[in-house]
Amino acid sequence: MPEFVSVEYPLDGVAIVTMSNPRINNNGSWLAISELANAIRDAREKGGAHVCILASGVPGHWFEHAWLQDLADTLEGKPATATGSVWGFAIDEIRHPDMVVIAAISGDCSGGGVELGWACDLRIAEQQALFRQPEVHINLSTGRGGTSRLARLIGRTAAAEMVFLGLPMTAQRIHALGGINTVVPEGQALAVALRWASILAARSPAALYTLKRTLNENEDLHLTEALVNETQLFQKIARTPAALSKMREIQARFDAGESIREVYGEPREET
Repeated sequence: MPEFVSVEYPLDGVAIVTMSNPRINNNGSWLAISELANAIRDAREKGGAHVCILASGVPGHWFEHAWLQDLADTLEGKPATATGSVWGFAIDEIRHPDMVVIAAISGDCSGGGVELGWACDLRIAEQQALFRQPEVHINLSTGRGGTSRLARLIGRTAAAEMVFLGLPMTAQRIHALGGINTVVPEGQALAVALRWASILAARSPAALYTLKRTLNENEDLHLTEALVNETQLFQKIARTPAALSKMREIQARFDAGESIREVYGEPREET
């Protein structure tokens, strides 16, 4: 039975994966990250979830940086709580196209922990949360996307500031730079994430899969290649019976006089 990670299914197709390791303020021990990765995989493969919320059970902290005891032990060839490869396993699970992953960031996050957040599809952060890539303070560089993926999210200039100085940025600053979808009041990240998850749970899993695959593969392709890939993925899903049926259903609504706002909805309200 997992020691640090719990899973619940509040809605059909939705899993909440919560990491709680208060003794070390949710720093990422290798064992805890292994449990996290396994929980995300199991929610997808066994629990039938195609939306996953990553949450923290430790007040004041979301996912913090790697537990330095495990990191040092691993580098010195000593036994650690698990193998260091679990970090790659966790990121691979977060990026799996069968699942949309929402980070419900309820407190400070840093290093490898926030790198897990950068890998998520959507990020909801509470207003008091601070974001850090503190590796330079430890005479290290980032190792799981805290420079390369971060630069794609907030731009090279802001990423350089964050990793070179090693100082925290506020949720409001990261949001302004494009690295967070929304900033919410303290204590509201999980509730807002659940509202978003309920919307996603009603969407076609096949459509979400294709869109996430498009986003993932776009990161590794030149724009010309990415556009060709996007078109090919579109043509594949557009020919499915579910897509054709929905096209005709929606067109019928337009033909009956409904407006595009009535059919597709209004913008989400800012929290």
